[in-house]
Amino acid sequence: MSCPHCDAAVVAFVVPPAFREHAPDSLTAICTRCLRTFPAGEADASTDGQSDDADPDFSAVDPAFPAGEAGVALALACGRLESLALNRASIAALVEQAERSGADAFAFFERLDAPDAAFDLERRRSALLDMV
Repeated sequence: MSCPHCDAAVVAFVVPPAFREHAPDSLTAICTRCLRTFPAGEADASTDGQSDDADPDFSAVDPAFPAGEAGVALALACGRLESLALNRASIAALVEQAERSGADAFAFFERLDAPDAAFDLERRRSALLDMV
């Protein structure tokens, strides 16, 4: 299981129905290096029969990820940050969902350590503060 963009390891997860409009597929993967999201099938990743209510482990991406639906929402938001202008509404909805699920999204983005992300994380942090 490796990222089709940078060959790093990925974490595959089932996307809850409430988030599917913001996901590339119902079975999605996030890259542990570039933070892109894409259909899990593109990385030959599987969720090993993970059910819709399973709690994916995003610690391989970064220990800052919260558990549960908040983690899924923030993983999907990370995947959208490459094009903030095109994905503004989706990112705002995902951040709101993460916060409704108990996460502090802004603290998460401050703690997130991703020097090889597909986007400039520092600039995105500033833009997120202005946006939401």
